[in-house]
Amino acid sequence: MKKKRAVRIVALILILIMGLSFLIAAIDALTARADVSQAQIDRLREQKKDYEKRRQEIQSHINTIEYEKMTEIAKKKILDDRIMLTGLEIENINETIEQYIDLIAQKEIEVTKAKQREDAQLADYKERVRDMEENGVITYLEIIFDSTSFTDLLARVDFVTDIMSADETKYFKLIDAREETIAAKEDLEHTKTELEDERINLVIKESDLAEQLEEANALIAGIEATLEAENELYNSTLDEEKKVQAEINKKVEELRRQQEKAAAAAVKGTGSLMWPTPSSNVVTSGFGNRMHPVYRVLRQHTGIDIAAGYGAKVLAADSGSVLTSAYSSSYGNYVVLNHGNGVTTLYAHLSSRSVSAGQSVTKGQQIGLVGSTGVSTGAHLHYEVSVGGQRVNPLQYYSQYVFSG
Repeated sequence: MKKKRAVRIVALILILIMGLSFLIAAIDALTARADVSQAQIDRLREQKKDYEKRRQEIQSHINTIEYEKMTEIAKKKILDDRIMLTGLEIENINETIEQYIDLIAQKEIEVTKAKQREDAQLADYKERVRDMEENGVITYLEIIFDSTSFTDLLARVDFVTDIMSADETKYFKLIDAREETIAAKEDLEHTKTELEDERINLVIKESDLAEQLEEANALIAGIEATLEAENELYNSTLDEEKKVQAEINKKVEELRRQQEKAAAAAVKGTGSLMWPTPSSNVVTSGFGNRMHPVYRVLRQHTGIDIAAGYGAKVLAADSGSVLTSAYSSSYGNYVVLNHGNGVTTLYAHLSSRSVSAGQSVTKGQQIGLVGSTGVSTGAHLHYEVSVGGQRVNPLQYYSQYVFSG
């Protein structure tokens, strides 16, 4: 009975020591954790700070007297810059959310493994305590007092020391396993909280984007509200389109001469064009002369308009190289691809561009996102095809589309 009481006292002391050790080591266990996914999130946060700084600079510009003195088209350019930046912020948040989701899955696995290690150490420790209770702690003294000589005594003391050291190792392994489990659980909950914060931030940014698009669209709509202003806008747009086409032709010719001089094969596509917006096959405006819905006059449309949601993916219609990736007052963000054999394609009013001039692209590669930059009053893709420097009807290359005028 006395032996069992002594064992219970020793077990109680061990429990108290375990609790004290946890309080001392818990902070170290938490600060020591790190992984690659967290580093990626930190990189996205730095990118987010840069976007916030740029957004403040754009807003400061909008608030100045100089902004009020600008033409409507110049104002639209600044509003487009703000919209593009908000789009980049939304992309940043979405990427951060994806990283957090992956990180949470990783940390849930870590919690499970930590708990398994703790359970294994606890079972090992319980087995040792049970063994102590069955055999009695007094056996340490019996081992020593049963020695037959001084040399035997020293040997027995070393033996007892080894046993106590093994017991201490089991104890500290249990402490470490328990600390690891608690730290993993706390880290997991903290990551889940940060994920929810990012989701709330995403809702706010998407609301900001909707307001900014409404303001930019209202600006163009205001110009189109009067015949004189609308005619001026149309003429400036037509001039801009001619300028862009001339630049395309010039670059195609320069590229051809360079390739001939270098005796290199021209960049060529497959010869067939795929539909550039996988999310929508609805054409809202066709190629050629079209009747203006308000003024009932014929206006030239140099491509087709494809209805697609803001931020939808825009894909390269064929393989080739990027001739132009830029912004113009008419086309907004636009990309021009050279597919060889005199064939080029143009993608306009993008919210953002994913490629740079001189870059090679493959058929179906993402080159940007649908937007409403430039002279545009709603999210859509303006898509053009040119052959030998002349714009042609893009729809002649396709059959699976729906016309919705």
